[in-house]
Amino acid sequence: TGGVGRSHARVAAGGETMTTFHSELRAGRFIPPVRLSRFFVEMMQKQRPTGVVPPEDVLIEDAFVPASEGRPALRVRVYRPSKARPDRPLVYWMHGGGYVYGNPEMDDTQSIGKVRDLGAVVVSVDYRVAPKNPYPAALDDAHAGLEWAIENAEMLGIDTTRIAVGGVSAGGGLAAALVLKLHDEGVITPLLQVLVYPMLDDRSVLRKHHPKNMRVWLPQNNRFGWRAYLAAEPGSSGITDYQAPARRHDFTGLVPAWIGVGTTDLFHDEDLEYARQLKAAGVSCSLHVVEGAFHGFDAIFRSTSVAQEFESRQREALREAFGLAGPKG
Repeated sequence: TGGVGRSHARVAAGGETMTTFHSELRAGRFIPPVRLSRFFVEMMQKQRPTGVVPPEDVLIEDAFVPASEGRPALRVRVYRPSKARPDRPLVYWMHGGGYVYGNPEMDDTQSIGKVRDLGAVVVSVDYRVAPKNPYPAALDDAHAGLEWAIENAEMLGIDTTRIAVGGVSAGGGLAAALVLKLHDEGVITPLLQVLVYPMLDDRSVLRKHHPKNMRVWLPQNNRFGWRAYLAAEPGSSGITDYQAPARRHDFTGLVPAWIGVGTTDLFHDEDLEYARQLKAAGVSCSLHVVEGAFHGFDAIFRSTSVAQEFESRQREALREAFGLAGPKG
């Protein structure tokens, strides 16, 4: 396992290993449980997205992918260096939100950081969410947004031979599904998939044992999100790997992956299993596990060194995939 942080585990009476909070994340004990409901999700979806004011060296603008048959016009949020160049790498990104809420603005700070540190263009897709728009709406949008970015490579100033696909939480699961679809189609081949505590396996709702000290994303929310996205009972038969990437049987030939997750994250076990299966299939996979870190810790406690290190590891993987020697302007 690569990039494993220092341990914050203790052995309880009887020899059972109990994971405590990371020393920089102890305030997470006071995060109140939020339980998703249809009313809560509808309220979240109605909120107008609020982004951050970018620094002078970064431009942020919204663009729209024209509607196609069965799909409405699609908003994508484009982040790029203010200094134009024709050969910048593309980081194609998908936000989190359990497949039921969220927007690209949630990741403004991280996207700006990737632009400044890597000299990359970031395109983040505002995909449709469930339950109003269950699968395959989000995946169709993700695919359409990437095709639009490639078709508009000259305008965006990107090098289409240097593309990475990534996302966080549900967006990480969507990124993994998009990579599977791209691999099967054989038309677009990214250099890397960046999966930040990805939501990969609907069968996780069937598990009776979960990590201790979970925060933010709880089993009830997981069931709600999967049920809404699948428009079916999670864990049931007939779910495809494009819906839940962990359902994949053959991972041979997939593009390299970077996967990051904390030990107290609900997705810890499924993410490690996904990494194991990738490696077993001969796919290069860098796994970064943070001891005592819960779901969303890097966004909630962004100023901590453990969160900054987590983001830094993602950028290092991107930098290596893109063939960059160091921070780019």
